[in-house]
Amino acid sequence: MERFSVAASEYHLKEDKDTNVEPPNSPRHRKVLARWDPAKAKRPVIDESPVFYPSLEEFQDTLGYIEKIRPLAESFGICRIIPPSGWSAPCRLKEKSLWQGTKFPTRIQNVDLLQNREPMKKKKKPRGRKRKRRRNSRKGSSVSESESVATKQRFGFNCGSDFTLEEFLKYALYFKDSYFERKSPSVEEVEGEYWRIVEQPTDEVEVYYGADLENQVLGSGFHNGVEMLTGKSEVDKYIVSGWNLNNLPRLSGSVLSFEPCDISGVLVPWLYVGMCFSSFCWHVEDHHLYSMNYHHFGEPKVWYGVPGSHATALEKAMRKHLPDLFDEQPDLLHGLVTQFSPSILKDEGVPVYRTVQHAGQYVVTFPRAYHSGFNCGINCAEAVNVAPVDWLPHGQNAVELYSQEAKKTSLSHDKLLLGAALEAVRSLWQISARGEQNDAENLRWKSFCGKNGTLTKAMETRLRMEQGRIESLGDGFRLLKMDKDFDSNCERECFSCFYDLHLSASGCKKCSPEEYACMKHVKDLCSCEGNDRFILVRYTIEELSSLVRALEGETEDLKTWASIVAPKKEAFDLNLDYQMEDEINASSETSDDASMKNFVADVEPINLGFLVFGKLWSNKHAIFPKEFKSRVKFYNVQDPTRMSYYISEVVDAGLMGPLFRVTLEESQDESFSNVSAQECWEMVLQRVNEEIKKHSNQEQNVHTLESIDGLQMFGFRSPSIIQATEALDPNHRLVEYWNHKKQRDSLEMKDCFMSNPSPSLTRGKLFGVYLK
Repeated sequence: MERFSVAASEYHLKEDKDTNVEPPNSPRHRKVLARWDPAKAKRPVIDESPVFYPSLEEFQDTLGYIEKIRPLAESFGICRIIPPSGWSAPCRLKEKSLWQGTKFPTRIQNVDLLQNREPMKKKKKPRGRKRKRRRNSRKGSSVSESESVATKQRFGFNCGSDFTLEEFLKYALYFKDSYFERKSPSVEEVEGEYWRIVEQPTDEVEVYYGADLENQVLGSGFHNGVEMLTGKSEVDKYIVSGWNLNNLPRLSGSVLSFEPCDISGVLVPWLYVGMCFSSFCWHVEDHHLYSMNYHHFGEPKVWYGVPGSHATALEKAMRKHLPDLFDEQPDLLHGLVTQFSPSILKDEGVPVYRTVQHAGQYVVTFPRAYHSGFNCGINCAEAVNVAPVDWLPHGQNAVELYSQEAKKTSLSHDKLLLGAALEAVRSLWQISARGEQNDAENLRWKSFCGKNGTLTKAMETRLRMEQGRIESLGDGFRLLKMDKDFDSNCERECFSCFYDLHLSASGCKKCSPEEYACMKHVKDLCSCEGNDRFILVRYTIEELSSLVRALEGETEDLKTWASIVAPKKEAFDLNLDYQMEDEINASSETSDDASMKNFVADVEPINLGFLVFGKLWSNKHAIFPKEFKSRVKFYNVQDPTRMSYYISEVVDAGLMGPLFRVTLEESQDESFSNVSAQECWEMVLQRVNEEIKKHSNQEQNVHTLESIDGLQMFGFRSPSIIQATEALDPNHRLVEYWNHKKQRDSLEMKDCFMSNPSPSLTRGKLFGVYLK
């Protein structure tokens, strides 16, 4: 940041002509009058949370390291991680064009009112409201959880000026120099003054905070997959790192990888640009997820955390001391606008811990751990959520709490749970049937299974919950199998409590064909009787029980479920019929028919990209998002006796439309480009065949690889990637693709399983076979 440093004297108080949201007496347009009062400092005396120093080897596995430190760190609610020496992610926000030319919105925070304020009913005017987290629906549109008209009367933060980073730096320096009279206070001195303002304010103190900045505003501070991997730049290792917050949520082992939508602030990082005293108030993460926070540059950020096991105690203490505010706003803590002294929490028996985050360091918050804090000066940080498998029971508790409070969810917990269970089944099958004992990813999933496995227990808990709720309904409801696309194109939630309906839903075709209820509110939907009322289930209780047994390792159940999930691997036979010369010589019996096992294209999406609405950017069979990137294992073009990863990507070739590129991950010089995805992978295939011939015995009749599906290798035939790319085009502007899809769907409807008799509660249908 040094090259962008400016002196506070360069900042002139002036009206921002580009912004008219602030009144003339806003903080940006007036002098800072409040002053530091060190004699009345209120710095809390609390213990520090743990700090971890991973080795280079430990740092290679992001989720593995979090899992390793969790037994100690979770009891503190928060912890700090200092990367190994030499790891320093370059910040793209320091680029001059972004620093000087891109503006971002801010909020005005009244620090003196964060804890001590009167209820809004005693005030004449509302204070505004904060922007809420948005979820991109499967259709690609943004579904805002903005508040109702009545909620506007709640306390919040007014909109502030739009700043460039350079302008914000100048104002932040001006404010801090004025407030501390050009002294250089320590972190502890700033902390003491901050809590003096919050607990015993004597002056009005207003600051700006560029909080919850979505990706389309400034973008991520990390270089990410949108940029090309050069194979030579030092930036490359940070682009692909699991510690890059753009990659973290969907790492293998994070169940958020089974959510196809890019949910802003959950799966897509948010950026935070702070100044002295700008605050993040007490809150827990949506769905009680983990969060990972990285400090890109600037002055320290002070954090406070309460372990998830004491979340209820914190809520009770705050209600006790702020009764009027909670009477007016029962969901006060959901607003992220109320600060509360760690000293008072400690006096109430609530354990509170502190950490000071410096540039280049991470802070992890654990499930349902309340956390808050403030900034000591100008800084820039970034945060995103992640969900290791051990989060699942916390996430289940969260959706049950949300249902009780009629609070909307940000994601489908059941979709994540089922996605994880099916992925684990696939891994277990590959280990048991194919002997893939050394595959690290398979072994990771296996570790969550077995009778006492974390994933098995989570799935069994959900099964018992669902079974109890369905059985409590008694007779009088038709049980129907849910269409697999029931919630693919729209969010399905309970009309009463907003519970997600991915696993089951109740409806009535007579009086409310477009409304559904969860299993807890079936009888509240309507009073109709007879065949008009029905319950849709994605899986019967018998099927879910079989899935639990498969996770436990029961062979027959594992085989049954593997037959369902295996096609998602999109296996195809490359007919590789050859043996290397040394293998032939070592064998007592040579054979021209010796062949390798069927190849399985397991495509891992890295970056979804975005649509370009031109004729060449789609065809009848697939949509080709610009800057799409995926990863897949295939025979190495330099040594076909081993498998290696390839990166497939779609880049912009100007008037030529998309350019498809496939690069051997371990050797960037081995790169293949073409205007056709098929031709691109055929070029790879040709190289593999050349190497096969080169290394084979020239007298042998060599059988090379005959064919390959380029769309499949890119991932454009993968159901999850198809769903995600289709969601980018909610208005069906890519006409050729959608018209062809309608034709395919109409043909598939002829074989729709819904034409089969519907299973009942006592006689379930397991994958097309009726159970006795």
